[in-house]
Amino acid sequence: MTEHEHVRVAVIGSGFGGLGAAVRLRREGVTDFVVLERADSVGGTWRDNSYPGCACDVPSHLYSFSFAPNPDWPRTFSGQEHIRGYLEHVTDVFRLRPHIRFNSEVKMMTWDAERLRWDIETSSGSYSADLVVSATGPLSDPKIPDIEGLDSFPGKVFHSARWDHDYDLRGKRVAMVGTGASAIQIVPSIQPEVERLTLFQRTPPWVMPRVDRAISGAERALHRALPFTTQARRGLLWGLRELQVQAFTKRPNELGMVEQLAKRNMARSIKDPALRAELTPDYRIGCKRILLSSAYYPALAQPNVDVVTSGLSEVRGSTVVGADGSTAEVDAIVFGTGFHVTDMPIADRVVGADGRTLAEAWQGGMQALRGASAAGFPNWMTIIGPNTGLGNSSMILMIESQLNYMADYVRQLDVLGGRVALDARPAAVDAWNRRVQERMKRTVWNTGGCTSWYLDANGRNTTIWPGTTTEFRTATRRVHLAEYEVVRTPAEKKAEAAV
Repeated sequence: MTEHEHVRVAVIGSGFGGLGAAVRLRREGVTDFVVLERADSVGGTWRDNSYPGCACDVPSHLYSFSFAPNPDWPRTFSGQEHIRGYLEHVTDVFRLRPHIRFNSEVKMMTWDAERLRWDIETSSGSYSADLVVSATGPLSDPKIPDIEGLDSFPGKVFHSARWDHDYDLRGKRVAMVGTGASAIQIVPSIQPEVERLTLFQRTPPWVMPRVDRAISGAERALHRALPFTTQARRGLLWGLRELQVQAFTKRPNELGMVEQLAKRNMARSIKDPALRAELTPDYRIGCKRILLSSAYYPALAQPNVDVVTSGLSEVRGSTVVGADGSTAEVDAIVFGTGFHVTDMPIADRVVGADGRTLAEAWQGGMQALRGASAAGFPNWMTIIGPNTGLGNSSMILMIESQLNYMADYVRQLDVLGGRVALDARPAAVDAWNRRVQERMKRTVWNTGGCTSWYLDANGRNTTIWPGTTTEFRTATRRVHLAEYEVVRTPAEKKAEAAV
């Protein structure tokens, strides 16, 4: 690499969002771009999360790009290794590797108002770009709570997204902290091997059965021979989830029947009434993400598992102490405590037009026009930005909608011509955010009675989209120039004034 490389577009990250952006740029005829990836391979969260039992809770044929269908998914719900393999396949089929700069973690991005470009410092060198597409994703930087005494713990400590495969858990006493999507996959995977498993549960999740099965060779052969059958399968999976949205967004009380199904799922495995009471949530189902597992409750019922219905509050040597005062001697602590979602670390590394970082601009809460553009940060876009998350469907649908918006953004810059940038107008961002937050008031995520990672430190839901994927697709079909200020270089402004 040269000491300083200028490109038209710099994409940050090579997960679904980053690779999707790269493919779409190629389709738009843009080949002058790089993908800056901090690791040594593609995959994003599906590279980082390799813990035992790691799998997707969205059906395989819906959790893939519409422009890159995979007729050979081995299971209805794919495991981590198959999804990561799919992303490697997409990288090769669309010939993206020449564009990817591995081991290039972004340290700082600064807007140059004179040249209308982003100056980017990475761990492997410097770049500049006319447009930045940030696809770092919300599930990329693990969050470990500040636990008193954790630094002096003599055993092994790691986060689910940084699994230590060199450490053998067999025969060990293990503390599992957290009961989210990762934990309910890890617990049944390691329970048969460990001597004792202590699960720290601050809030019990609602868990529905995971109806997973192998996809037969005949099905896969049919999908290969008749591609429209793959599309039809995807369409059916999508349509069923679109029909569910209103219960989440407008009529949360309709979810009561789903709660009864979840309780029956628990009762089949948890015969102890006291344990069943401890595992039953006191909030409306859907307020937190509904988790899928047919193995979680059976694992908790085993004699080598203890459930502590409080958070981990302290570590004293090799003793872990719950907030309820309970103690356990352990050899290893595994944190399944989520990620920095509403306080994304990348925001500290983006310096906008007024010299403020994105983190400073978002101090009162994340907000971006149509989930993509932040005021004061010209020609900077984010994939899976504020209020683009989903509570019941595939994020790939939202990513592809944002790629449509990105593509039209590039077209608008071409039409405007010359050295030009688009900066989201504060009034447009505020208006969009007000509409989103107004719709959010009725949703189960705001009214369901829980505290979730969907909410930021101010209690605002800055992560979830309060509508259907169809509505979001319509909202991001094209860029409305009236919502942006067109920014020219000082030299071009002088030239225009002289005419």
